[in-house]
Amino acid sequence: MRHALITALALASATTALPAKADTFDIVKQRGSIICGVSQGVAGFSAPDDQGKWSGFDIDFCRAISAAVFGDPDKVSYVPLSTKERFTALQAGTVDILSRQSTWTLSRDTGMGIHFVGAAYYDGQGFMVRKELGVDSALKLSGATVCAEQGTTTEQNVADYFTAHNMKYEAVVIDSADSIIKAFDSGRCDVYTTDASALYAQRLKLTDPAAFTVLPEIISKEPLGPAVRKSDDKWFDIVRWTLFSLIEAEEEGITQANAEASLKSQNPTIRRFLGVEGDNGKQIGLDPAFAYNIVAKVGNYGEMFERNLGQSSQLKIARGINALWNAGGLMYAPPAR
Repeated sequence: MRHALITALALASATTALPAKADTFDIVKQRGSIICGVSQGVAGFSAPDDQGKWSGFDIDFCRAISAAVFGDPDKVSYVPLSTKERFTALQAGTVDILSRQSTWTLSRDTGMGIHFVGAAYYDGQGFMVRKELGVDSALKLSGATVCAEQGTTTEQNVADYFTAHNMKYEAVVIDSADSIIKAFDSGRCDVYTTDASALYAQRLKLTDPAAFTVLPEIISKEPLGPAVRKSDDKWFDIVRWTLFSLIEAEEEGITQANAEASLKSQNPTIRRFLGVEGDNGKQIGLDPAFAYNIVAKVGNYGEMFERNLGQSSQLKIARGINALWNAGGLMYAPPAR
């Protein structure tokens, strides 16, 4: 009940405080906090504990924005949104930012009044099955019943995949991830398909997680990223450069533990990045130390990944293509100069 009340109050406050065409940054500064749209509970990305405290990769990104804007990572309210609600809530001004495992696509980026600021996590759609089925490849799934979530890119992707490989399947379309887990666990469908990262997270909710396996095939490109409203350039820049700052910090070897010591570095790139020299912060309306505050309060991209999704987490997802560009991955930030 407490969690529902907080959500209702946050929704009411956001709707009242944020006119449709207001400058989000000014509203956020006036309000003194950021309202962040997140999932209704996906381990590793955004989920509340028994006391209602949120944690996860998407949560840490919201905390990083708060650190950039306020110098404090905890001036954030979290509003859990379903897949149906997420984009409408952002469009309406109910939330300031959507940080909720959402795929960046052309139609969403151009036709919905929103803009994705970049890819925070490169994902792809996969399949999970019971080990007892003896299936080791998605190419052996012809005739299977497949559970997918309504209102996502997942439905079209699975249809395209089965058609392209001349396989038949029966779609079981369900309106929420939690309902899919119940259906899958009970045997209503043979296969659960969604983003691979979510499969690892959702597997933890099954009665016997060890009895299920994620198949090796990745059938789509699913760049997941935060989104803001269109025509809100100042806020877009702040959110985008928060993402880039997390990545740049890892590349430069700046961590939460050594951020303060790095202020004394003689490396010009690090000095500019941390705000010791130059006017990077001023160019986007923030304190010169905005990037320092992000890293000192939240950590760099690698630290954020490791504690929420990587080997230090329950999910134990390999960095893979989410490694830095100079370590065989796709993560790359433009120069902070």
